[in-house]
Amino acid sequence: MIKLTNIRKTFKVSRRNAGIKNALMAMIKRDHQIIEALADISFNVDDGEMVGYIGPNGAGKSSTIKIMSGILNPDSGECIINGRVPWKDRVNHVKEIGVVFGQRSQLWWDVPVIDSFELLRDIYSVDETTYKNNLSTLTEILGISVILRTPARQLSLGQRMRCEIAASLLHNPRILFLDEPTIGLDAVSKIAVREFIKHINRERQTTVILTTHDMQDIDALTNRILLIGKGRILLDGSLDELKKRYSLKRKITIDGNITQHVAHEGITETERGIYIIDTDKMSISEAVSILTKDIEIRDISVENTSLEEVIVNMYKDYSI
Repeated sequence: MIKLTNIRKTFKVSRRNAGIKNALMAMIKRDHQIIEALADISFNVDDGEMVGYIGPNGAGKSSTIKIMSGILNPDSGECIINGRVPWKDRVNHVKEIGVVFGQRSQLWWDVPVIDSFELLRDIYSVDETTYKNNLSTLTEILGISVILRTPARQLSLGQRMRCEIAASLLHNPRILFLDEPTIGLDAVSKIAVREFIKHINRERQTTVILTTHDMQDIDALTNRILLIGKGRILLDGSLDELKKRYSLKRKITIDGNITQHVAHEGITETERGIYIIDTDKMSISEAVSILTKDIEIRDISVENTSLEEVIVNMYKDYSI
Protein backbone atom coordinates (compact mmCIF):
# COMPACT_ATOMS: atom_id res chain seq x y z
CA MET A 1 0.00 0.00 0.00
CA ILE A 2 1.14 3.54 -0.78
CA LYS A 3 0.39 6.30 1.70
CA LEU A 4 1.52 9.92 1.34
CA THR A 5 0.65 12.43 4.05
CA ASN A 6 1.35 16.19 3.87
CA ILE A 7 4.38 15.80 1.59
CA ARG A 8 6.16 19.06 0.83
CA LYS A 9 9.19 19.63 -1.43
CA THR A 10 10.95 22.84 -2.47
CA PHE A 11 13.89 23.55 -4.76
CA LYS A 12 16.32 26.46 -4.83
CA VAL A 13 16.75 27.76 -8.39
CA SER A 14 19.39 30.24 -9.59
CA ARG A 15 18.15 33.23 -11.59
CA ARG A 16 19.95 35.86 -13.68
CA ASN A 17 19.24 38.16 -16.60
CA ALA A 18 20.81 37.74 -20.04
CA GLY A 19 24.11 39.32 -20.99
CA ILE A 20 27.83 39.04 -20.22
CA LYS A 21 27.69 41.68 -17.49
CA ASN A 22 24.96 39.83 -15.63
CA ALA A 23 26.82 36.55 -16.10
CA LEU A 24 29.96 38.05 -14.51
CA MET A 25 27.94 39.52 -11.64
CA ALA A 26 26.33 36.12 -11.06
CA MET A 27 29.79 34.64 -10.50
CA ILE A 28 30.15 36.92 -7.48
CA LYS A 29 26.59 36.97 -6.19
CA ARG A 30 23.77 34.77 -7.33
CA ASP A 31 20.08 35.42 -6.98
CA HIS A 32 18.01 32.44 -5.95
CA GLN A 33 14.33 31.68 -5.93
CA ILE A 34 12.58 29.03 -3.86
CA ILE A 35 10.21 26.94 -5.99
CA GLU A 36 7.53 24.95 -4.19
CA ALA A 37 7.26 21.75 -6.22
CA LEU A 38 4.93 19.95 -3.81
CA ALA A 39 2.71 21.54 -1.18
CA ASP A 40 0.85 19.31 1.27
CA ILE A 41 0.39 16.27 -0.99
CA SER A 42 -1.71 13.47 0.52
CA PHE A 43 -3.23 10.34 -1.05
CA ASN A 44 -3.45 6.56 -0.65
CA VAL A 45 -3.17 3.85 -3.29
CA ASP A 46 -4.28 0.28 -2.53
CA ASP A 47 -2.47 -2.85 -3.69
CA GLY A 48 -3.30 -3.77 -7.28
CA GLU A 49 -4.72 -0.36 -8.23
CA MET A 50 -3.92 1.41 -11.50
CA VAL A 51 -3.96 5.17 -10.97
CA GLY A 52 -3.54 7.98 -13.49
CA TYR A 53 -1.51 10.83 -11.97
CA ILE A 54 -2.09 13.80 -14.27
CA GLY A 55 -1.45 17.52 -14.43
CA PRO A 56 0.25 20.16 -16.60
CA ASN A 57 4.02 20.49 -16.97
CA GLY A 58 5.64 21.63 -13.74
CA ALA A 59 2.70 20.51 -11.60
CA GLY A 60 4.85 18.18 -9.46
CA LYS A 61 4.17 14.75 -10.97
CA SER A 62 7.78 13.68 -11.48
CA SER A 63 8.81 15.04 -8.07
CA THR A 64 6.14 12.89 -6.45
CA ILE A 65 7.32 9.81 -8.35
CA LYS A 66 10.93 10.47 -7.34
CA ILE A 67 9.95 10.76 -3.67
CA MET A 68 7.96 7.51 -3.84
CA SER A 69 10.95 5.89 -5.56
CA GLY A 70 13.37 7.03 -2.85
CA ILE A 71 15.35 9.28 -5.23
CA LEU A 72 14.30 12.52 -3.49
CA ASN A 73 13.79 13.33 0.16
CA PRO A 74 10.80 15.57 0.94
CA ASP A 75 11.22 18.67 3.11
CA SER A 76 8.42 17.45 5.36
CA GLY A 77 5.57 14.95 5.48
CA GLU A 78 5.32 11.18 5.55
CA CYS A 79 5.57 8.59 2.79
CA ILE A 80 5.03 4.93 3.67
CA ILE A 81 5.16 2.30 0.92
CA ASN A 82 4.71 -1.34 1.86
CA GLY A 83 5.60 -0.44 5.43
CA ARG A 84 8.84 1.35 4.52
CA VAL A 85 10.03 4.93 4.17
CA PRO A 86 11.56 4.92 0.64
CA TRP A 87 14.55 7.20 1.26
CA LYS A 88 15.42 5.62 4.64
CA ASP A 89 15.36 1.98 3.53
CA ARG A 90 16.26 2.44 -0.10
CA VAL A 91 17.94 -0.92 -0.72
CA ASN A 92 14.97 -3.01 0.41
CA HIS A 93 12.49 -0.54 -1.10
CA VAL A 94 13.88 -0.68 -4.64
CA LYS A 95 13.63 -4.47 -4.64
CA GLU A 96 9.85 -4.10 -4.66
CA ILE A 97 9.44 -1.28 -7.19
CA GLY A 98 10.00 -0.82 -10.90
CA VAL A 99 10.44 2.63 -12.44
CA VAL A 100 10.26 3.72 -16.07
CA PHE A 101 11.07 7.33 -16.94
CA GLY A 102 10.18 7.99 -20.57
CA GLN A 103 13.09 10.40 -21.00
CA ARG A 104 15.65 8.48 -18.90
CA SER A 105 17.21 5.10 -19.60
CA GLN A 106 18.31 2.28 -17.31
CA LEU A 107 19.87 0.37 -20.21
CA TRP A 108 23.61 0.60 -20.81
CA TRP A 109 23.93 2.49 -24.08
CA ASP A 110 26.72 0.64 -25.88
CA VAL A 111 26.08 -2.96 -24.90
CA PRO A 112 23.42 -5.42 -26.11
CA VAL A 113 20.11 -5.28 -24.27
CA ILE A 114 20.57 -8.80 -22.88
CA ASP A 115 23.78 -7.66 -21.14
CA SER A 116 21.85 -4.85 -19.43
CA PHE A 117 19.23 -7.36 -18.32
CA GLU A 118 21.88 -9.64 -16.83
CA LEU A 119 23.52 -6.73 -15.02
CA LEU A 120 20.13 -5.80 -13.55
CA ARG A 121 19.61 -9.42 -12.55
CA ASP A 122 22.82 -9.27 -10.51
CA ILE A 123 22.04 -5.81 -9.08
CA TYR A 124 18.64 -6.99 -7.80
CA SER A 125 19.96 -10.43 -6.78
CA VAL A 126 17.31 -12.24 -8.84
CA ASP A 127 17.70 -16.03 -8.72
CA GLU A 128 18.40 -17.75 -12.04
CA THR A 129 15.07 -19.58 -12.27
CA THR A 130 13.00 -16.45 -11.64
CA TYR A 131 15.16 -14.46 -14.06
CA LYS A 132 14.77 -16.99 -16.89
CA ASN A 133 11.02 -17.29 -16.38
CA ASN A 134 10.54 -13.53 -16.29
CA LEU A 135 12.83 -12.97 -19.27
CA SER A 136 10.94 -15.55 -21.33
CA THR A 137 7.54 -14.06 -20.43
CA LEU A 138 8.57 -10.44 -20.93
CA THR A 139 10.34 -10.97 -24.25
CA GLU A 140 7.40 -12.92 -25.65
CA ILE A 141 4.64 -10.52 -24.57
CA LEU A 142 6.58 -7.35 -25.44
CA GLY A 143 7.93 -8.79 -28.69
CA ILE A 144 11.60 -7.98 -28.02
CA SER A 145 13.28 -11.38 -28.49
CA VAL A 146 14.78 -10.38 -31.86
CA ILE A 147 16.47 -7.24 -30.45
CA LEU A 148 18.02 -8.64 -27.25
CA ARG A 149 21.46 -8.81 -28.89
CA THR A 150 21.25 -5.25 -30.23
CA PRO A 151 22.97 -2.35 -28.39
CA ALA A 152 20.48 0.08 -26.84
CA ARG A 153 21.83 3.01 -28.89
CA GLN A 154 20.81 1.24 -32.12
CA LEU A 155 17.18 0.67 -31.10
CA SER A 156 14.25 2.77 -32.21
CA LEU A 157 12.43 4.68 -29.50
CA GLY A 158 9.56 2.20 -29.48
CA GLN A 159 11.92 -0.76 -29.20
CA ARG A 160 13.89 0.88 -26.41
CA MET A 161 10.77 1.69 -24.38
CA ARG A 162 9.62 -1.92 -24.57
CA CYS A 163 13.05 -2.98 -23.31
CA GLU A 164 12.91 -0.35 -20.54
CA ILE A 165 9.61 -1.76 -19.31
CA ALA A 166 10.97 -5.30 -19.42
CA ALA A 167 14.06 -4.20 -17.47
CA SER A 168 11.91 -2.65 -14.75
CA LEU A 169 9.99 -5.92 -14.24
CA LEU A 170 12.75 -8.54 -14.22
CA HIS A 171 12.78 -8.61 -10.40
CA ASN A 172 8.98 -9.02 -9.93
CA PRO A 173 8.25 -5.62 -8.39
CA ARG A 174 5.00 -5.13 -6.48
CA ILE A 175 4.72 -1.51 -7.66
CA LEU A 176 5.43 -0.02 -11.08
CA PHE A 177 5.94 3.73 -11.53
CA LEU A 178 5.51 4.82 -15.14
CA ASP A 179 6.50 8.40 -15.98
CA GLU A 180 5.55 9.13 -19.63
CA PRO A 181 6.11 5.49 -20.73
CA THR A 182 4.67 5.97 -24.25
CA ILE A 183 6.25 9.32 -25.08
CA GLY A 184 7.17 9.45 -28.76
CA LEU A 185 5.93 5.94 -29.53
CA ASP A 186 4.07 4.97 -32.69
CA ALA A 187 0.53 3.58 -32.53
CA VAL A 188 1.62 -0.07 -32.68
CA SER A 189 4.14 0.32 -29.87
CA LYS A 190 1.66 2.24 -27.71
CA ILE A 191 -0.93 -0.48 -28.02
CA ALA A 192 1.66 -3.16 -27.20
CA VAL A 193 2.81 -1.30 -24.09
CA ARG A 194 -0.75 -0.65 -22.89
CA GLU A 195 -1.77 -4.28 -23.34
CA PHE A 196 1.30 -5.43 -21.43
CA ILE A 197 0.63 -3.06 -18.52
CA LYS A 198 -2.94 -4.36 -18.28
CA HIS A 199 -1.59 -7.92 -18.40
CA ILE A 200 0.81 -7.54 -15.47
CA ASN A 201 -1.81 -5.72 -13.42
CA ARG A 202 -4.34 -8.48 -14.07
CA GLU A 203 -2.01 -11.47 -13.72
CA ARG A 204 0.41 -10.26 -11.02
CA GLN A 205 -1.77 -7.67 -9.27
CA THR A 206 1.04 -5.15 -9.80
CA THR A 207 0.18 -1.67 -8.53
CA VAL A 208 0.67 0.89 -11.32
CA ILE A 209 1.09 4.67 -10.96
CA LEU A 210 0.96 6.26 -14.42
CA THR A 211 1.88 9.85 -15.25
CA THR A 212 1.32 10.93 -18.83
CA HIS A 213 0.01 13.69 -21.09
CA ASP A 214 -1.42 11.08 -23.46
CA MET A 215 -5.08 10.86 -22.48
CA GLN A 216 -5.49 7.68 -24.53
CA ASP A 217 -3.11 6.00 -22.06
CA ILE A 218 -5.26 7.21 -19.17
CA ASP A 219 -8.49 6.08 -20.85
CA ALA A 220 -7.08 2.64 -21.74
CA LEU A 221 -5.40 1.83 -18.45
CA THR A 222 -6.87 3.62 -15.44
CA ASN A 223 -10.16 4.32 -13.78
CA ARG A 224 -8.98 6.44 -10.85
CA ILE A 225 -7.53 9.88 -11.54
CA LEU A 226 -5.36 12.07 -9.30
CA LEU A 227 -5.15 15.63 -10.62
CA ILE A 228 -2.20 17.70 -9.39
CA GLY A 229 -1.73 21.40 -10.05
CA LYS A 230 0.67 23.93 -8.57
CA GLY A 231 2.01 21.26 -6.24
CA ARG A 232 -1.38 20.31 -4.76
CA ILE A 233 -3.83 17.46 -5.24
CA LEU A 234 -6.87 19.15 -6.72
CA LEU A 235 -9.06 16.17 -7.48
CA ASP A 236 -9.24 12.46 -6.68
CA GLY A 237 -12.00 10.53 -8.43
CA SER A 238 -12.97 7.91 -10.97
CA LEU A 239 -12.54 8.52 -14.68
CA ASP A 240 -16.21 7.78 -15.31
CA GLU A 241 -17.27 10.42 -12.77
CA LEU A 242 -14.99 12.99 -14.37
CA LYS A 243 -16.38 12.27 -17.82
CA LYS A 244 -19.91 12.77 -16.56
CA ARG A 245 -18.96 15.94 -14.72
CA TYR A 246 -17.09 17.64 -17.54
CA SER A 247 -18.69 16.09 -20.62
CA LEU A 248 -21.70 18.39 -20.66
CA LYS A 249 -21.57 19.07 -24.40
CA ARG A 250 -22.20 16.81 -27.39
CA LYS A 251 -21.77 17.52 -31.07
CA ILE A 252 -24.54 16.49 -33.45
CA THR A 253 -23.87 16.48 -37.19
CA ILE A 254 -26.81 16.22 -39.57
CA ASP A 255 -26.63 15.52 -43.28
CA GLY A 256 -29.91 16.46 -44.93
CA ASN A 257 -32.04 19.14 -46.49
CA ILE A 258 -31.45 21.95 -43.95
CA THR A 259 -33.35 25.09 -44.89
CA GLN A 260 -33.35 27.15 -41.70
CA HIS A 261 -31.25 28.01 -38.64
CA VAL A 262 -32.14 26.52 -35.27
CA ALA A 263 -32.51 28.90 -32.34
CA HIS A 264 -33.16 27.08 -29.08
CA GLU A 265 -31.78 27.25 -25.54
CA GLY A 266 -29.21 24.50 -25.11
CA ILE A 267 -28.46 24.20 -28.84
CA THR A 268 -25.68 26.18 -30.52
CA GLU A 269 -25.38 26.02 -34.29
CA THR A 270 -21.67 26.32 -35.11
CA GLU A 271 -22.19 25.95 -38.85
CA ARG A 272 -24.87 24.59 -41.15
CA GLY A 273 -25.65 21.02 -40.04
CA ILE A 274 -23.35 21.03 -36.98
CA TYR A 275 -24.77 21.69 -33.51
CA ILE A 276 -23.34 21.74 -29.96
CA ILE A 277 -25.77 20.42 -27.34
CA ASP A 278 -25.58 21.46 -23.68
CA THR A 279 -26.71 18.23 -21.98
CA ASP A 280 -27.09 20.11 -18.71
CA LYS A 281 -30.13 21.82 -20.29
CA MET A 282 -31.59 19.08 -22.46
CA SER A 283 -31.14 15.42 -23.30
CA ILE A 284 -29.70 14.21 -26.59
CA SER A 285 -33.05 12.70 -27.57
CA GLU A 286 -34.78 16.07 -27.00
CA ALA A 287 -32.14 17.84 -29.08
CA VAL A 288 -32.44 15.33 -31.93
CA SER A 289 -36.23 15.70 -31.88
CA ILE A 290 -35.96 19.50 -32.17
CA LEU A 291 -33.25 19.45 -34.83
CA THR A 292 -34.89 16.87 -37.07
CA LYS A 293 -38.45 18.16 -36.84
CA ASP A 294 -38.45 19.80 -40.27
CA ILE A 295 -35.39 18.16 -41.86
CA GLU A 296 -35.31 15.32 -44.34
CA ILE A 297 -32.37 13.37 -42.85
CA ARG A 298 -29.84 11.40 -44.86
CA ASP A 299 -27.43 10.78 -41.97
CA ILE A 300 -26.93 11.85 -38.34
CA SER A 301 -24.06 11.36 -35.87
CA VAL A 302 -23.57 12.20 -32.19
CA GLU A 303 -20.04 12.70 -30.83
CA ASN A 304 -19.07 12.60 -27.16
CA THR A 305 -16.64 15.05 -25.64
CA SER A 306 -13.13 13.63 -26.02
CA LEU A 307 -11.08 12.86 -22.92
CA GLU A 308 -8.60 15.56 -23.99
CA GLU A 309 -11.43 18.12 -23.89
CA VAL A 310 -12.53 16.78 -20.49
CA ILE A 311 -9.02 17.29 -19.11
CA VAL A 312 -8.77 20.78 -20.63
CA ASN A 313 -12.08 21.69 -19.01
CA MET A 314 -10.76 20.40 -15.69
CA TYR A 315 -7.60 22.49 -16.02
CA LYS A 316 -9.73 25.57 -16.74
CA ASP A 317 -12.01 24.81 -13.78
CA TYR A 318 -9.03 24.66 -11.42
CA SER A 319 -7.16 27.53 -13.11
CA ILE A 320 -4.01 25.49 -13.85
